[in-house]
Amino acid sequence: MHRVVNREPPVSVFKPAGVPARDLEEILLAVEEFEALRLADYEGLGQRDACEAMNISQPTFNRILGSARKKVSRALVKGCVLRIEGGNYVLDDGTGGLECEACGHMLESSSDEAASCPKCGSAKFRWVRHRD
Repeated sequence: MHRVVNREPPVSVFKPAGVPARDLEEILLAVEEFEALRLADYEGLGQRDACEAMNISQPTFNRILGSARKKVSRALVKGCVLRIEGGNYVLDDGTGGLECEACGHMLESSSDEAASCPKCGSAKFRWVRHRD
C-alpha cells in the first residue's frame, strides 16, 4: 500500500566532514523512513497520529521507524554516508487520495489491511488529486 509522505527531505546526503564520500560506507534511508523519523522524533507525534499521517497501520509504522532509527544510529556511530532516497511512497499536499483503478471508487482512507476496493474488490489503486 502507498505510504504517504508530506514532503521530500530538504537534504538528501549527510556525511562526516573531512572524509571523501567515496572512502565511506553508504547507508540508504528510504524517504518513508525519513518521514517516520520526522513525524515521531522531530514533530513529536504519537503513533496513532503518525500512522494516520502516513496512511499506514501501527505495525507497519513501527517497522519503518525501527529500521530508520537503526540506520541513522549506525551511520552516526560508524561514520557512514547517509543517503535519503527511494522507497515506496507518494507525496501528499493534502489534496489527494487513493482511487480504485478498476471502478474509480475513491477510498475514504486506506491502510495495509484495506487491500481491496470495497465497491468492486480490485486490489489496484492509484494516488490521485481530489476532484473539485
